[in-house]
Amino acid sequence: MDEEKQAQANINLNLENTPVLYADNIFWNISPDGVMLNFGQSIMGSGGVKVVSRVGMSREFVKRFIADLGKNLALTEGHGQTGKAKS
Repeated sequence: MDEEKQAQANINLNLENTPVLYADNIFWNISPDGVMLNFGQSIMGSGGVKVVSRVGMSREFVKRFIADLGKNLALTEGHGQTGKAKS
C-alpha cells in the first residue's frame, strides 16, 4: 500500500484481542484463484511445525503486497522503524 493510501486508511486495531504471532516457517498453496499462506512455528525438539495463522489473498493483491514489502524493506534497511521520522 503506498504512503498516500496508508495515510488515508482508518485502521481499527484492538491490541487486547489481536496478538502478534511469531512465525519462522511459511507454506503456500497457489491456484489460479488465489494464494493461501500458512504461517507456522517450529516445535522445539520434535522437528514439527504448528500452523498459527492462515491468510488467503487474491493473486493481484499478493503481487502488490510483495512489491510494496520489497520497497519498504529496502527503504528501512539498517533503520529501526518504518514510516516517516518524527521531527
